[in-house]
Amino acid sequence: MKNIGICPASILLPREDVHPTTWACVACDQYTSQPEYWEDVALQVGDAPSTLRLMLPECYLSETEARVPVINQTMVDYLAKGILQEAVACGYVLVERSTLSGQRIGLVCAVDLEQYDYTKGAKPLVRPTEETIAARLPARLAIRQGAAIEMSHIMMLVDDPMQSVIEPLYARRDTLRPLYDFPLMKEGGHLRGWAVESESDIAAIAQALDLVKQRQGADPLLFAVGDGNHSLATAKAAWEALKPSLTAQQQENHPARFALCEVENIHDDALNFEPIHRILMNVNGAELMQDWTLYCHERGMDLSEDSGEQQVQVLYGGMEITAAITNPDGAIPVDTLQRYLDDYLRRHPEAEIDYIHGDDVVRELAQKDHCVGFLVPPIDKGSFFSAIQQLGTLPRKTFSMGHAHEKRFYMECKKII
Repeated sequence: MKNIGICPASILLPREDVHPTTWACVACDQYTSQPEYWEDVALQVGDAPSTLRLMLPECYLSETEARVPVINQTMVDYLAKGILQEAVACGYVLVERSTLSGQRIGLVCAVDLEQYDYTKGAKPLVRPTEETIAARLPARLAIRQGAAIEMSHIMMLVDDPMQSVIEPLYARRDTLRPLYDFPLMKEGGHLRGWAVESESDIAAIAQALDLVKQRQGADPLLFAVGDGNHSLATAKAAWEALKPSLTAQQQENHPARFALCEVENIHDDALNFEPIHRILMNVNGAELMQDWTLYCHERGMDLSEDSGEQQVQVLYGGMEITAAITNPDGAIPVDTLQRYLDDYLRRHPEAEIDYIHGDDVVRELAQKDHCVGFLVPPIDKGSFFSAIQQLGTLPRKTFSMGHAHEKRFYMECKKII
């Protein structure tokens, strides 16, 4: 295989008598403030084998110590009892996910952790899109370091406007071996999958990715992590901890060196990038706007309501105004805004910030006294990769790839021991 960041893998799926709808569950980092969602999932699953038993929903992070040993033992049991079986010996899984946004397609594969680095300033083939927060890794590491298998909600993006990597496979999906076809629970849509296992298909994927990489020029950014940044960082940290105990030969093909993920083309029409807005509480809107204007002036920018290279909608006191920024110091509007908000919050400890999905929610919250809302424009897919290359990582809470029920569901598994 060429140096393309990903490779085929031995992929596990539940045996035929396991109902796929109760097997597949949404990513653990969703509905973190809604334990009732996970309680309902548990009721639907009952005693059936399920990925719910193989992960720790983040709303239960306070119960990590008690839950992790049970999770790890369940992984061993599912392997020993044949509940999980090898579905693809050495290949990929072509995935079609149908939601209200349409049918988006992806390729389940293994990412080479030697080609990924979340260290600030690093320029590997595979890069994070948001800053890695070290405090979020220990609970995930506690699961992975004692785990026999991994699932994945990691979604990596490839900048392939020519649709040369995944789309040719999807065009002839009827020639591939079907693996699953079923409705997902709780408004998750529908999931279909096919095995990609022929030498010619694997070689074609490698060739197409190599051409994408060549078009990137120096320091190519072949894959940007769209979802699951901290899960991939956890896999990297676990691998780096394991490496010293292995010989050089063992390091070449140890299963823990490779993390399961799904690759999607950022130019897929059904892949929606939704902006994440901001709301400030315990602030005076008029005074904040004066402060922001002075802040910009001191840094060589100009803030007005006329025209500028970047624009953000600001809501307070029943008003909605345009904040137009000339000569911005951020690569994209949300970057410029967040730099100011971070500075403001440092100087005003009484103020609080929250990150909000949905324009209507921001407008409603901004009606309250001492609240200011900021509506940021959506991310431009065409400039997404260039923004990552320029910034290194995007500001936290910049975008969301769809709503919670559209996030990746756990389905495939891979051994990591």
